[in-house]
Amino acid sequence: MTDLMLDRRRFLQGSGGLLLGTLLFGSGPIALLAPSQTWALEMSTLDSDTGAKLLQVIRRIFPHDGMEDAVYAFSVKALDERASQDPSVAALLKQGVADLDHRAGGEWATLPEDKQVIILKDIQTGDFFSLVRGVSVNTLYSNELAYKHFGYEGASFPKGGYLTRGFNDLKWLPNPPLDASPNPLS
Repeated sequence: MTDLMLDRRRFLQGSGGLLLGTLLFGSGPIALLAPSQTWALEMSTLDSDTGAKLLQVIRRIFPHDGMEDAVYAFSVKALDERASQDPSVAALLKQGVADLDHRAGGEWATLPEDKQVIILKDIQTGDFFSLVRGVSVNTLYSNELAYKHFGYEGASFPKGGYLTRGFNDLKWLPNPPLDASPNPLS
């Protein structure tokens, strides 16, 4: 009879990998949406180490202090989906991460941030960097969690449009003049 027991290690070997994290900024806008302080993202093609390093690469390319790793993880998921559809993308991502480690003389992820950025600048014209940047810019900035981080409400049309929802509203300025926010309906 076949052994039907599946332990964690065998599960992870059978799937791509998991990207795990904890929300660091417990009172931020993202934490208010999250059902838990911990998060996990299952990958179908990339292993956990590659996913974690890609997350860090994306964070270095698009640095936003205070933005949770969970937001960046959506870009890693998009890269994993591309890798599952095209084996050459999977190979490029894995080779790119290995190249980062090679250039670092060890583990790229353990280098100080400024050293990581120097290495990324050296490869910014290559295929690996272009792929990661291209996929990430779209997934990162079209993500509801990123919207919450930046305070963006999202599309206005489903909420009635901009005209009556503050199109001319400058209340966010410290002392706007009274005529800076005229009533659009008058």
